[in-house]
Amino acid sequence: MKVLVVGGGGREHAIITALSKSPKKPELYAAPGNGGISNKAKCVDIKATDVEAMVRFAKENNIDLTVIAPDDPLMLGMADRFEEEGLRAFGPKACAALIEGSKVFSKNLMKKYNIPTAAYEVFDNAEDAIGYLKGVNYPIVIKAEGLALGKGVIIAADKGEAEQAVRDIMCDKVFGDAGSRVVVEEFLTGHEVSVLAFTDGKTLVPMVSAQDHKRALDNDEGLNTGGMGTFSPSRLYTEAIAAECMEKIFMPTMDAMNKEGRTFKGVLYFGLIMTEDGVKVIEYNARFGDPETQVVLPRLKTDLLEIFLAITEDRLSDIDIEWYDNAAVCVVMASGGYPKSYEKGYEIFGLDEAEKDEDVVVYHAGTAIKDGKIVTSGGRVIGVTAVAPDLESAIKKSYEGVKKISFKDAHYRTDIGRK
Repeated sequence: MKVLVVGGGGREHAIITALSKSPKKPELYAAPGNGGISNKAKCVDIKATDVEAMVRFAKENNIDLTVIAPDDPLMLGMADRFEEEGLRAFGPKACAALIEGSKVFSKNLMKKYNIPTAAYEVFDNAEDAIGYLKGVNYPIVIKAEGLALGKGVIIAADKGEAEQAVRDIMCDKVFGDAGSRVVVEEFLTGHEVSVLAFTDGKTLVPMVSAQDHKRALDNDEGLNTGGMGTFSPSRLYTEAIAAECMEKIFMPTMDAMNKEGRTFKGVLYFGLIMTEDGVKVIEYNARFGDPETQVVLPRLKTDLLEIFLAITEDRLSDIDIEWYDNAAVCVVMASGGYPKSYEKGYEIFGLDEAEKDEDVVVYHAGTAIKDGKIVTSGGRVIGVTAVAPDLESAIKKSYEGVKKISFKDAHYRTDIGRK
């Protein structure tokens, strides 16, 4: 079986690593892939957003399954085009991916179907948004409506910061067209947790919980990033909370999308916060999270390829999905200056040394091969993931791996897993 994975980051490396363990022994391709992915899959020089080129490649090379991992091609309708051409693809259609692609759509969906979330208002122009900010309680959350690489959310401590956030998003377009509208949202207090779920639109199966670290610096300080590390499971996500989420959030969301004529098939990501008033939804994603995937998939016991096939064939209910009773921690090593400007092309040392421990895997996010050497090519460069019987042991092993790796201006948090 030939399987193509669309994308070239740490998430895709984790997906390909999991697929490579399938008893079906698939022939793996990645487009565009990266320096690390090239060890497990044939990398094809096609941009993840080039829908027509991806369709052509799949047809010409008799690809049996294409896994669309990033958000952008999903919103561009890549899954729709594959279906039109009679090709099998894993990932939601554009009309369903809108649950991530438009924060206005997702907030209105939650309001309509009584799915718990923060109170909010939507604004089409900066003047009205700034006027509204005069009468709200702080801190407040300002969100760009569209896709912004995980960075389109600003928590403003006061009116000045909030007004500046609105101007940055709506006037200066720091997130491009994603900022044509903003959602101004109540700031919720509590512990955050991420839960991804497999769904074919009829059955929904939550994965093990995880917790992300978005801020660039220790103690959750500094700028928002795409994620500086993560761990699984959450220390606070109990069986009782999981049952509450299934009843009030997970199943109602799947049902709501069906009622809206937007049946969701793929991986649905729930960004949750546990408040004094119960669990509420912060955000949805229409795909595997990054870097959550790097700690969730190493804990998966069931064949990931079989799960993907079952979802595309509407038979997820036939699969018994099992997980290892362990813990995983991923520490992201980033380029100095990320998430702002940074240099590329620095050689990375110590990768093989780090992976001598069989419980450690290095997922490549922003790497490339230059003159036979692995070099940096992005903001988040690698994610060092360790699996162990418990969180403390996984934290220790992950940082032992990090210390064996080096590249110029490398930056990482030292407190991943301590939340």
